[in-house]
Amino acid sequence: MSTDFSLPQRQSVVGIWVLFFYSLQRYARAFWPIILIYAFRFNQINKIYLVLSLIALFVVIGIISYLKYLNFTFALDSENKEFIINEGIINKTKTAIQLNKIQQVNINQSFIQRLIGVYELNVDTAGSNKKEGAIKAISHELALELKSRLLENESKAIGDENDTTTFKEIANEQSDFAEPFLRISFLSLLKVGVTSNYGRSIALLLLFFSTIYENFLKFGDDDNIYKEKFGNYIDQNLVLQSILFFIFWLIFIVLIVNVFRTIFKYFNYTIKQQKGSLLLSYGLISTKSTILKPEKVQIVVTSRNFFQKKMGILELKIKQATSGEKEQKGSAIDIPGCSTAEEEAILNLLFQKIPAKGLMLKPNWRKLIFSIFLTIGLPLFAFIVIGTYLDSAVFEYFFIVPIYIVYIGLIQYFKYINNRLFINNNFIIKQSGAWDIRKEIIEPSKIQAVSTSQLFWHKKLNIGSITLHTAGGDIAFQLGDYIVLKQYINKWLYEIETSDSNWM
Repeated sequence: MSTDFSLPQRQSVVGIWVLFFYSLQRYARAFWPIILIYAFRFNQINKIYLVLSLIALFVVIGIISYLKYLNFTFALDSENKEFIINEGIINKTKTAIQLNKIQQVNINQSFIQRLIGVYELNVDTAGSNKKEGAIKAISHELALELKSRLLENESKAIGDENDTTTFKEIANEQSDFAEPFLRISFLSLLKVGVTSNYGRSIALLLLFFSTIYENFLKFGDDDNIYKEKFGNYIDQNLVLQSILFFIFWLIFIVLIVNVFRTIFKYFNYTIKQQKGSLLLSYGLISTKSTILKPEKVQIVVTSRNFFQKKMGILELKIKQATSGEKEQKGSAIDIPGCSTAEEEAILNLLFQKIPAKGLMLKPNWRKLIFSIFLTIGLPLFAFIVIGTYLDSAVFEYFFIVPIYIVYIGLIQYFKYINNRLFINNNFIIKQSGAWDIRKEIIEPSKIQAVSTSQLFWHKKLNIGSITLHTAGGDIAFQLGDYIVLKQYINKWLYEIETSDSNWM
């Protein structure tokens, strides 16, 4: 039986416990210094007063949670095509969300919600810096039905008698017994965990060992007495072996952390096809469920490094319209550990065809020279100035300079040769990266605006830069053939004006 969402609905009664624990958690974060002080002075505190204070606190939080539950209602306004949320204890708040502005509806389940047996439903729209609507505690069946109603407004009016059939079809397609369109295996997650986040790992290693090296030098130079007494007992080979031992174990720990983070976040990642859309669900402790509509997709990003290519996997990221002027962290949908065949199947479902590269544009060689100047020339100039006029001791680290030049030079070179812009009638593909090769794919009809720039000394060289602005982020290409770029810019602007694409 279909729920009549035209009448105000409340959350599940057991959701009071969710509100209670969330409120308790929020107050604990706010008053943690006081809690810490009382923890250290526990033996000096009157235990009776402490117990009575805790009971009073729990009673107050319980009353607040009950009032929040009682005053929180949600409904669908079929006449104005709006999703209405009323909440608040003293200050009443009414939020009206236009159904045609809804970009995404997520069904999540935190650890606390899993223990209690309820789910959280979040409604995300374009033009806001936060989630417009959040229902903290509803049943899974009701969450699925509400999600289907919120996202089906394009094809039918709210409250139609046929809604019952639609919900039954969707619920059947979303059931645990439906065959997934794609399932990310545990082995694929292991591969992603081992082959990703190299930048973070290298930065952690450099920070850790630079600190150890600095302290070791201070120990040897600042106290000659210690050096004389203990210097004879220090075996340099043993020190080297210890350093290599620590490097090995630190790399091992970083890899283990990356693997566990990936598994906890993306465990049991399944994708099901539903009425032309994709239903994504994943998570070990906190589960997340998201419906992805192809027409809402703004940018699709594929990423793959050398090891991932050898293992036959890649990472895929889908960007929809963000909730603000700039892309927010967590606004994109990640699909880790896809094979090439699975990538093509997802792209075919999102775009109804496999994106082809088409015409290739590459940046002028001056971009490479300018990048080397910024990343190698200026730092070396600063190094020489500091060593000459401020502290000559920095020249003791001169052995690092050749390593730095070779390392950064190779990175800039590979960035340059991988920096390409591919254009055809249906797609624009921006390729970039030195180690992780990224491909950002957009459709010209999804472009909101185009920015161009050309410095006066670039006019004779016929080079310039463009930035494509979309609701999912910006794509920039610098120092390309400006005449060719302008020809396509005029075409894209015409498509923007004439397109009737329903990406909002």
